[in-house]
Amino acid sequence: MITRRSLFAGGASMGIAAALGAAAPVRAAVRRAPLSDVFQLGIASGEPTPDGVVLWTRLAMDPLAPDGLGGMPDRPVPVEWQLAKDDGFRHVVRRGVELARPQEAHSVHVEVDHLDPGAEYFYRFRVGTEISPAGRTLTAPAAGTASRALNLAFTSCADWQTGWFTAYRRMAEDHPDLIAFLGDYYYEYGDYKYPVRDQAGGECFDLAGYRLRQAQHKSDPDLQQAHAVAPWVVVWDDHDIENAWAGDVPEQPDPPFLPRRAAAFQAYYENMPLRRAQRPDGWSMKLYRSLRWGSVANLHLLDTRQYRDLYACTGTSTTVGPDCTQRLDPNRTIMGKEQEAWLFDELRRSTATWDVIGQQVFMMEMDWVNGEQKGYSNEGWDGYVGSRNRLAATIDEAKRNAVVLTGDVHSHWAGELKRDHQDPASKPVAVELVTTSITSAGNGLDEYPNTRQLLAENPHVKFFNGRRGYVNAKISQSEMKVDFRSLAVVTQPHYPAYTSGSFVVEPGNPTLNPA
Repeated sequence: MITRRSLFAGGASMGIAAALGAAAPVRAAVRRAPLSDVFQLGIASGEPTPDGVVLWTRLAMDPLAPDGLGGMPDRPVPVEWQLAKDDGFRHVVRRGVELARPQEAHSVHVEVDHLDPGAEYFYRFRVGTEISPAGRTLTAPAAGTASRALNLAFTSCADWQTGWFTAYRRMAEDHPDLIAFLGDYYYEYGDYKYPVRDQAGGECFDLAGYRLRQAQHKSDPDLQQAHAVAPWVVVWDDHDIENAWAGDVPEQPDPPFLPRRAAAFQAYYENMPLRRAQRPDGWSMKLYRSLRWGSVANLHLLDTRQYRDLYACTGTSTTVGPDCTQRLDPNRTIMGKEQEAWLFDELRRSTATWDVIGQQVFMMEMDWVNGEQKGYSNEGWDGYVGSRNRLAATIDEAKRNAVVLTGDVHSHWAGELKRDHQDPASKPVAVELVTTSITSAGNGLDEYPNTRQLLAENPHVKFFNGRRGYVNAKISQSEMKVDFRSLAVVTQPHYPAYTSGSFVVEPGNPTLNPA
């Protein structure tokens, strides 16, 4: 029988003593799985509403097959599914059969509805005599429900080659209600020279390459643990397609970008617990959307890649100085006009205590150059000051308790978004919480030689930690309690997580307070 206890067994403490004493990275080679067990890529759930949830799996007998099709036959395969009130599946409330089709890499997206609000469920799949692992999922509380807090975990940036995915398991052990992944679920790059773990396949250019990369990540047991313990909501960043892409413009002109983007979008949909509303149409895929958690919180998920204007001044992603006045152009947009209008309407109509905005790149102003000179990333919202000011003004005028969740930069940060960062006297209107990566950039450090000077020169930024990990946020009517969770080492498996910083945010007060 699968229980909540057994969901977490087999990794919480295994090997910690050995890992703590180890100094050199462990290099893990690619190993092909045996040609059996169609559930080697695990199971997942996502997109919870008060009456429904998405259940996902993808069949693969040979996950690392070079064609990206997982060694499956070129025909539809019936997949039975069950949803139960108990982890022993004695009280099955819904069941059905879906076809896993070769056109979608034998993935299954089951949109279950007519469920109880604010309820815990367990689910599993079966093909023939093979039964999948069981997963736990939740529906959102009913509209107007104020008593049910949201335990939200969020993270970003998982690079297979640079480390072990232990942070996913540690996140699962914290028993979240919902996990938000803010981009770079994998990296499209080819091989590095000195990886911690060997990667299957080269750089992703076509559908087979993106499917293979997704399959290798999905085969990781720590990632499978995190998917099995709670529903997920996901958005992409650049490496889910290609580094530093902006709208229809790639970083490098190899190969033709729009067909490459269409392939990446297709593989992304196939491998995530998304609804049919997110199914791609060629090289277009609408990923921005809102989820509601009773009257406690609305979670607005943004796409800051597909609709943005090209990078200010240089056309490429870089650090620009104050002489780059194009970044201040009030007409420039990082969200596109349609998405921006949608978000502003969501904020103006919101009646929840909190509006949580999940997105990809640094929103508050950040001078990344120590000393008298200044340097701003034109890839973040500093390259789109008009977009940022319009959003900040909407938050302020609608009197919303807004908290921005950000990924991308491979380190923990926390600070305050001002109404207008160009005005030193401008007031804060929102808090920004930046999560570090799962593995990207290696082990990192708690503090770097220039960290204190960076914080001193950006006084609205209150916290930094440069290790890998994730963030936990307990969101209630009265407060948001935030714990930054870090791991000292990811080049070895099984390291514990520790809390590197804790803060409290209160409604009506968009500032960070130490917990």
